Amino acid sequence: MTMPWLSDDEIADLCAGLKQAAAQIRFIRQLGLQVRTKPNGRPLVMRADIEALQTPVANKPAPQRGPNRAALLAHFQKAA
Repeated sequence: MTMPWLSDDEIADLCAGLKQAAAQIRFIRQLGLQVRTKPNGRPLVMRADIEALQTPVANKPAPQRGPNRAALLAHFQKAA
């Protein structure tokens, strides 16, 4: 049975060689994860938070980028 939080070994693998607990906490927060602190100062990361980052987002259409042609034409019509 897996625990609902990451083990110390899994956190060490995630932090790629960082040994100090404070450095690991800073690194994990930079990844955008919520980190709690154990009574001994070590980071506590919930497994569900990691899994939420790894699951692909539903196929949403990409937001349309570029000028809003209709708004631009409406602006010029008001100005004229």
